[in-house]
Amino acid sequence: MFKVLRNWVQRYFSDEEAVVLAVLLVLAFTAVLTLGGMLAPVLAGMVLAYLMQGLVVALERLRVPAGAAVGLVFALFMGLLLVFMVVVVPLLWHQLITLFNELPGMLAKWQSLLLLLPERYPHLVSDEQVLQAIEVARGEIGKFGQLALTFSLSSLPLLVNIMIYLVLVPILVFFFLKDRVLISRWVRGYLPRERALITRVAEEMNRQIANYIRGKVIEIIICGGVTYIAFVAMGLNYAALLALLVGVSVVVPYVGAVVVTVPVLLIALFQWGWSDQFIYLMAVYGIIQTLDGNVLVPLLFSEAVSLHPVAIICAVLLFGGLWGFWGVFFAIPLATLCKAVLDAWPREQQVVAPLL
Repeated sequence: MFKVLRNWVQRYFSDEEAVVLAVLLVLAFTAVLTLGGMLAPVLAGMVLAYLMQGLVVALERLRVPAGAAVGLVFALFMGLLLVFMVVVVPLLWHQLITLFNELPGMLAKWQSLLLLLPERYPHLVSDEQVLQAIEVARGEIGKFGQLALTFSLSSLPLLVNIMIYLVLVPILVFFFLKDRVLISRWVRGYLPRERALITRVAEEMNRQIANYIRGKVIEIIICGGVTYIAFVAMGLNYAALLALLVGVSVVVPYVGAVVVTVPVLLIALFQWGWSDQFIYLMAVYGIIQTLDGNVLVPLLFSEAVSLHPVAIICAVLLFGGLWGFWGVFFAIPLATLCKAVLDAWPREQQVVAPLL
């Protein structure tokens, strides 16, 4: 047993660079896992700066001075943030409050429809099953109401956290953009001189993560925007709220599209019933999801490393369970990191003795 373990360690950890890379990865994961809550504004600032770094580099290639390029990109970021806070957030909040106020009416309407099922389909549905389903629905609505009450009572600390984010994150984004070369030089100063393996993995991950994050943000904006326009044009209630859910759902591969379909279907069914308008809306929604999966995703992520669907689902479950939303958002880049490390990891070739 010890001989097998010793051979395995010698095969995969005989290279000094491999040991250094393993230590760095363990330290990075441990720091994010234990200090992620406290360093959340820093991590958010790094992600946003990473998103805008490509635009700064593009402006510098057009011979725009570095300071001016950073200033233009940061001004664009602040303008978009202001529009989001002044226009989008109040609209979403108003629709969320309206939906919460109308939930009891929706529940009463669905209750009356469910009570008709035993009369129409007595061989399939019984009165006991319908009453049990109604009780379950009432319990879930009650939990939602308690959650809303708890949220309202604890809203002051949440507002304080939001204000901290609104102040700290833009400042961090500015300095990450302005001093990105200085910061990267400082980080490299603590790395070993012989770091060919680390450099190879870092370059691969820089290309993959840049492609994924920027592509995912573009996909969220396009899917959410197109869905909002379609829902408003067709007169669906809570169009902005549902469009936001559709946009965010693309973060979770495979599962997100299925989950977000449920509220869209229920609200459309409550508003129009089994009518032609309901069928048209679901057809348009299906076309949007189809174009997203078969046209937009291949176009945006053409350079992404292909991962098996099982690996993607496992990464979403694992990293989402560890780091919540950010873990889900970065599940594919983190899975790509694991794949890149495994592909680049040095292995000592074992000599097999010839058979006599």
